Amino acid sequence: MNSLTILKHLGSDLRSARNSRGLTQAELASRAGLPRLKVIQVERGEASVSIGAYADIAAALGQALTLAAARRPTLDEVGALLADA
Repeated sequence: MNSLTILKHLGSDLRSARNSRGLTQAELASRAGLPRLKVIQVERGEASVSIGAYADIAAALGQALTLAAARRPTLDEVGALLADA
């Protein structure tokens, strides 16, 4: 799994966490102390965003960034990644 795929997964996971908490991107941005555009970029999994922004958003969601063994994506995940490209 390459770094861009990992970032796409991370962004997607953070978006899901935000949605499950019923937060808008603007509300999350305010909680994380970041501009809304940064939340958008993180949820897209953009590589140009600092790891600090990813960590700020995770913390605002009550989440931690942790390492896990890479796995092969499911067909649904591949489809979602290709749709985002």
